[in-house]
Amino acid sequence: MSVKQPADKSQFLLPDLGEGVHEAELIRWRVKPGEMVKEHQILAEMETDKALVEVPSPWAGTIRELHGKEGEICIVGKVLVSYEVGARAAAASAPAPRAAAKEAARVEVREPARAPAKDAAKEEDAGTVVGTMSGQLSIAERFGRRQESAAAPARKALATPAVRRIARELGVDINRVAPTGRGGRVTAGDVQSAADRGGRGDARQDARGRDRGAVAEGFSPKSVPIPADRPPADADGVVERIPFRGVRRKIAQALDLSIKTAVHFTVVEEIDVTDLLAKRSEYARVLGRKLSLLPFVMFAVCRGLRKHPELNAVVDDPGEAILRKGPVNLGCAVDTEHGLMVPVIRDADRLAPVELSEAVRRLAEGCRSRTVAREELMGGSFTVSNVGSHGGMFATPIINYPEVAILGLGRSRERVLVKGGRFYAGTVLPVSLSCDHRVVDGAAGASFLATLQSLLEDPEKLLGG
Repeated sequence: MSVKQPADKSQFLLPDLGEGVHEAELIRWRVKPGEMVKEHQILAEMETDKALVEVPSPWAGTIRELHGKEGEICIVGKVLVSYEVGARAAAASAPAPRAAAKEAARVEVREPARAPAKDAAKEEDAGTVVGTMSGQLSIAERFGRRQESAAAPARKALATPAVRRIARELGVDINRVAPTGRGGRVTAGDVQSAADRGGRGDARQDARGRDRGAVAEGFSPKSVPIPADRPPADADGVVERIPFRGVRRKIAQALDLSIKTAVHFTVVEEIDVTDLLAKRSEYARVLGRKLSLLPFVMFAVCRGLRKHPELNAVVDDPGEAILRKGPVNLGCAVDTEHGLMVPVIRDADRLAPVELSEAVRRLAEGCRSRTVAREELMGGSFTVSNVGSHGGMFATPIINYPEVAILGLGRSRERVLVKGGRFYAGTVLPVSLSCDHRVVDGAAGASFLATLQSLLEDPEKLLGG
């Protein structure tokens, strides 16, 4: 979505802040009404679902009005700041050269990260990385790229993937539905109302010319429209109201989509890691620093996915296809103060345990400081979540959709174990594997866990093979 700014410079519209970003939360104003600002001076700090963004002024002038309060959600393309025009504006500052505008009006992004599991995260120290969003044009460049056209396309509706799926199933052209949701969003109730009125849109063609107006019967579960008349929540005894904002809101949307789309099932196992812990201690003595079990488990996961490639995949629901991946792009769920994040280690199957540990440490630090690169927050093919860093044995982790599987690690515990008829004191690691049953059969999930168990219980096989 490109945003065309007014030619008279009286109003500054909130520009695109990233690929697919339609709104952002206003964190803090850096200017006030009546203030004279220079070109490229920071006007506001805003937060999208994945980044902290500083929005600069595209030109010099005097602020007349600020549109929006701190904590509010601002929509891309809506007025963010109004400037004085006419004689007062001319006296405020001289116009800046046009060439300089393109170079300077750039959005500086501090990318958020998803920190790895806490025990691994505590081991790491890494520098922060600050830069512009990868692959994004500066604000001034976006202003200049879009040309006026009398044949501009119809507006694209703002709606969640779940609502878009409901529209496809009901045969409704979502771009023609009048929105009633916050920020101009189309809700499930809006789509249902349009369907009841017979407002069906034309089926659209994808880039390959194939009709995607409806999802094939049986491939994905049918969505049930959300009732528009839900009863209000009971406010009795409430001591704090916390609105869904930024990362937390995006997490809620992603988990809701995963539960409503993927058909979850979970298999669990306990793995004897007594010998692996001894091998880890050897590594730690050589390196001169502590290592957690996480990089060894991740290394075993990569080995296991080579043998069970059906788990190293994502689902293309609109295209009705399963996309198996070659390289293992391993996600590592991280608990941060901003919410759960999942940074991705690309080509993790090419890395040794020590290299995986370094990657986890770097990403963990990036998640804490919210400076991780945007491309490191997407494109995963399998995810590991270290639930045990906080306690607990088994979990039923929710799949990081559109991936088809996620491994949850519990807290390792000492146990009295038996091998060959003899008792011994050992340590077991509880693991839980959640899979999308549309793609992965129960036998395949159990077989993957058996492979993982075999590798982790025999460090020589894991590290030598």
